[in-house]
Amino acid sequence: MNQTVFPTAAPGPATPGGAGSASPTFSPLYQQIKALILQSLQSGEWKPGELIPSEVELAVRYKVSQGTVRKAIDELSAENLVVRRQGKGTFVATHHEARVQFRFLKLMPDAGEAQQPENRIVEVKRLRAPAEVARVLDIKAGDSVVYIRRVQYFDAVPTIQEEIWLPGALFKGLTAERLAEYKGPMYGLFETEFGTPMVRATEKLKALAADDSAAATLNVAAGVPVLGVERVSYTYRDRPVELRRAIYVTSAHHYHNELS
Repeated sequence: MNQTVFPTAAPGPATPGGAGSASPTFSPLYQQIKALILQSLQSGEWKPGELIPSEVELAVRYKVSQGTVRKAIDELSAENLVVRRQGKGTFVATHHEARVQFRFLKLMPDAGEAQQPENRIVEVKRLRAPAEVARVLDIKAGDSVVYIRRVQYFDAVPTIQEEIWLPGALFKGLTAERLAEYKGPMYGLFETEFGTPMVRATEKLKALAADDSAAATLNVAAGVPVLGVERVSYTYRDRPVELRRAIYVTSAHHYHNELS
């Protein structure tokens, strides 16, 4: 279906007499095309891993130049929402690709190649959201949330302890059994079966000392230095859909990030 693009205008500040200003603020055309493509991604028109229409096809669909579409896709690619493949086209990013998985897994070995951890689910249950969790997830206190505890192992050594909170309304049917039987990355399950891709995240890191509970789970002495990481993950339109609190043992690993 062809769509006509109109300039996006925002009302100006109020004037001293109380009337609003009539001067609009216009978005560049490529930003409007980007917003329309995002709308199609969010609605599931093109699912994770699928090929999206070519730049020429999108230009016809939106009645704009191919260069305008290319600039919009360039930004989506820079934000890791789509992936360009030489000679094949542009695909919706998916957590089933290793490059995307390591974008969210920043704990790397001090020696050797990066590897995917083995996941062991400790507990999954539905709770009423505590006020602090509800605030982060932008839901009401007392709303349903899914609470997950898991431990991640590298070379059979427990290395990451995690507590994960998810909005219950988005993850109906998520159980310990389903998580245990799923062999791919957890974020891959979220996007495939629950229609909730994680497209970006913010993290806070803090040096901690392992308490008795973490020490017993991670097989270290109480009080040893560990790395505390709190992550909030977002789906399209900057909607928060996950709160994750993790403790990393860094005796043989380090947190790796690339800045540009």
